[in-house]
Amino acid sequence: MDRFAMVNWLAVFVAALSGFVVGWAWYGPICGKAWSRVTGITKESGDRIPPALVFGSAYVLNFIAATGIALQNGTHTGIWFALHVGLMGAVFFIAPALGVIYLFEHRPLVHWLVNAGYQVVNFSVMGAIIGAFTL
Repeated sequence: MDRFAMVNWLAVFVAALSGFVVGWAWYGPICGKAWSRVTGITKESGDRIPPALVFGSAYVLNFIAATGIALQNGTHTGIWFALHVGLMGAVFFIAPALGVIYLFEHRPLVHWLVNAGYQVVNFSVMGAIIGAFTL
C-alpha cells in the first residue's frame, strides 16, 4: 500500500499554513513578551534575515511535519484521531527532543516552555485540520 497516495495534499497544504496563524498568536499576544525576553529577539532584530527566507523555510518545514501527521493518520479517521496524532507526536517526540537540546545549551526553562508549547498547539491544530478534511 502506497501511504503517500492516501494523503490528502490539500489538507497538508492548509495544515502547513495554519502554523503561521498559530505562530502569530503564540509568539504575539500569548507568549511574545516572554519569548522576546529570553531570546533577545525583537521585531527590529528579527528583520536581519530576509522575511521571505524565514517564512518560506518555515512553510517547508511545517509542510514536512503536516505530511508526517497525514501519513500517520491514514484515511477517514476523523478530526479527533488526527488531532490526537499531532498532539502525541509533539508531546512525546518534539517537546522532549527540544528539552534535551535546551538542557545542554543551558537555555532557560521559559524558553523551552514557549517553544515546546507552540509545537504542541501547532501539531494539534495541523492534525485537527488534516482530520477535518477526511470527513
